Amino acid sequence: MPTRAATPLRKDDRVGKVRIASVKKISRKLVALYPDRFGKDYEANKKALEPLVDARTKRLRNRIVGYVTRLKIVEENRAAATSELGPEVSEDQE
Repeated sequence: MPTRAATPLRKDDRVGKVRIASVKKISRKLVALYPDRFGKDYEANKKALEPLVDARTKRLRNRIVGYVTRLKIVEENRAAATSELGPEVSEDQE
């Protein structure tokens, strides 16, 4: 039985970013507990995170801040999309 060779990733292939579960868990908890402290600005979020979390390494801190920033961007985009479609969707459903 011939073995199948792994195909190398090309530049055009889309591969999602993998984040460790602890980064996601901490980030979600921070956004839930302190929604007003964080926004879409990475640098501002980095300063806001400093007193809240004792990250052992710079890399871990940056990953948490990056995911928090991403969560806030997605949250804002969803709110904008909902507000644009809100009245029209509710009228169609009735």
